[in-house]
Parts: sequence; structure tokens; C-alpha cells
Amino acid sequence: MPNLEHPAYPAATLLHLESLVPCRESQVSMLLSIFGERQQFSFPSIFIYGHTSSGKTYVMQTLLNTLQLPHVFVNCVEYFTSRLLLEEVLIQLQSCSSETEQTSHVPCDNFNDFVRLFKQAVASRELQDQTLYIVLDRAEQLREMEANILPAFLRLQELTDRNVTVVLLSEIVWELFRPNTGCFEPFTLYFPDYSIGHLQKILSQNHPPEYSADFYSAYINILLGVFYMVCRDLKELQHLAALNFSKYCEPVASGEANERDTRKLWKNIEPHLKKAMQTVYLREISSSQWERLQRDDGEPGQLKGLSAHTHVELPYYSKFLLIAAYLASYNPVRTDKRFFLKHHGKIRKTKFMKKHEKTSNHLLGPKPFPLDRLLAILYSIVDNRVAPAANIFSQITSLVTLQLLSIVGHNDQLDGPRYKCTVSLDFIRAIAR
Repeated sequence: MPNLEHPAYPAATLLHLESLVPCRESQVSMLLSIFGERQQFSFPSIFIYGHTSSGKTYVMQTLLNTLQLPHVFVNCVEYFTSRLLLEEVLIQLQSCSSETEQTSHVPCDNFNDFVRLFKQAVASRELQDQTLYIVLDRAEQLREMEANILPAFLRLQELTDRNVTVVLLSEIVWELFRPNTGCFEPFTLYFPDYSIGHLQKILSQNHPPEYSADFYSAYINILLGVFYMVCRDLKELQHLAALNFSKYCEPVASGEANERDTRKLWKNIEPHLKKAMQTVYLREISSSQWERLQRDDGEPGQLKGLSAHTHVELPYYSKFLLIAAYLASYNPVRTDKRFFLKHHGKIRKTKFMKKHEKTSNHLLGPKPFPLDRLLAILYSIVDNRVAPAANIFSQITSLVTLQLLSIVGHNDQLDGPRYKCTVSLDFIRAIAR
């Protein structure tokens, strides 16, 4: 029995729509009831929110395209100023109207001009007879624009006296949008995260034609068993499923196992999934490089944490800064003179040094160091002279942002900031090469 029912649309169209939006039938049903029939006035503004990769953008695009409803779809990250945003809405409106042949650029400096030009754009009989939907994706960017943009879009139906509904898509809740002066409250709709059963159903739909659906479903079950605790992002899981499926099929393709021999298939894929666990979200190597690594049977230790492939993305001096930070974290202050000065004089090995050198500094963990010690070690290991310019300090800040360094203590300390190096020895060796 179909879950989607609406008297304004054919049953076959709704059945096709239901097949395109699996596990989102309740949200689509709610939207259909809010939209009503084509010629009816819908709610002035709808606010849809949910975590990333919960299907908000896909569901709205699929719903509007399948039912062939007139709409404008704008990403607020691409059109990041109010002028660009308003002009893009008007340009797409011109292409929606069959009576308007030209889609010329129309300058629009403020919202008053937008309301006037909007009325002209929807003057055609086709757009007047049915609801027009303006969808603003990544709507949290509206908070960075002029203060009147968000309240005006929420009241666009009232300002223009036209049958228009504005749909805002965002990853944050409405309470973070609401202005202090108050505004029209939109209808809010929440898209929850996909459960593991939903992810299993959605990912299993992409099975290759040369293999059975049960075989691919078993593979997805194994994949989710490994990755579900660390990754709920549908797009990332789709990427991982496509990337590792060829390795899962190897025993079947070579004739060593059949499709029902799940134990052999699991033992073959397990080490590769463990390696893939360390690259979730990082995109540190391309899909072709990952496939080549699988074919070559790279060593399991080849990817550890932030793997050796990542260092190519760091700027030149950031690599030296990271090496200097590692040396400062794992070497005592008293050894700096011995390691980094050419004429350091004679070093006497006291009982104190012998006693403490028995314990490896790597077992004790990284120690905090001040900024001036980091720069002193940097100047001693770099071949050419480096001036303490703003470029160097900004790269230190970038390393902290990337969590390769961490700040110890507070920024308001009088003796300056102290840092710790958070990367492993394998990572530093890869950079040093």
C-alpha cells in the first residue's frame, strides 16, 4: 500500500516519488499536506532543518521536480551577498515563465526593488495560477547579510501579495535564526538522522547488476558494522561502499569463494576496512590512489592517523614548524644546546642525565614548550635565514586549527602561549623525508 496519497496528484506520480525518497515518506507526506493543491495558497514560509546528509536538499529537489512545481532553487553559499542572491532569484524566475523569452541580468540593489521586479516576473498567467516555491539552501548564510533580508523573505507572500512560499534549508535550529526584534515565525520541519536500518536500505539500492541484491546487502551490512559508530554521513558511506566493494568481490571473482561464503569474504575485506577507517572524512588520497594501494597490498602500517600522504598538503615552512614542534615536545630543554649549536662545548654526562635517559620520552608523551623555543629550533633546522614575519605566525595558527599543534593554558598568560605537538613519530618521519 503506498504511503503517499494526495488528491491533487496522480497515484502513479506519487508512487514514483515514493521510490525516489526512501525512508523520508513521513517528511514528504507532511510537505504535501502543507503545499496543498497547485492553485491553493500554501504556508508563507517553511523552515527545514537537520544534520548534514539527512536528505533535506535531495528531498526538496526531488519533490519539486517530480511534481513539476514551479520553483527557484538557490544555494546561499554560492550567492553570498544580498544583491547576488536577489538577482539570482529573479534570473531563475524569468526562466520559469514561458512568456519571458530573455533571461537578462536585472540589477537589484535592495529588497524594495526585488518586490517590484518579483511582481513583474510572476505576472504571467502560468505563475499566477499556482504556488511558486523559492528554496534557499544553506540558509544560515542569511544571518551574515543585511538585517532585513531574513524577515522579508519570511513575509514575501504578504509583501508581494502573490502565491509564493519560501522554503529555508539549514543545518542549525530556528532559535539561532530568530532576530532580537522578532519576525514572522515559519513552519518548522525536522529531518532526523538516518538510522542504521535506513542506511542499510538506501545503500543496498545501489547494488551492481552483475551481483545479486542479497550479496550486496550482506556487504553493506559488514560495512555499516565497521563504520556506523564513527560515521553516519550517507554521502561518506556511499563513497566508502563504492571504494571498497571491488576488494570484497575478489574471492568471488577468483573462484576461491561463492557469494554465500561470508566468513571468507569477511576475512578478506577486514584489514582493508581497518585501513579505510583511518581515512574517513579526510580525503587524503584520491579514489584511484586508494584502489592502487589495495591492488599493491600496501602494508597495514602505511596509513596511521593522519597518514604519510597528508604532508604534501602542508606549506613549506609549516613542515619545518611541525618538525621543530615535535623536537621541542619530546626533547628536554637542556639538550637544545647539544643538538642545535655547532660550538656547544663539552657536555658532561651526569648521574641525573643517565638516570632519566633510561625512560623514553615517547612513553611520557609530548611536553609543552613556549613560542620562543619553537622559533629558535626552527631557525636552527632551516637551511636559509627566516625572518619572524607574520607569515610564520599565521602558519602556527593554522597548525593549531588543523589540530597538529595544541595550545596549553590560556591566551592571556603574560609569558606567552605554550604549545604541544600532537602528531606521531611516523608522521614526522614522513615529513622529514
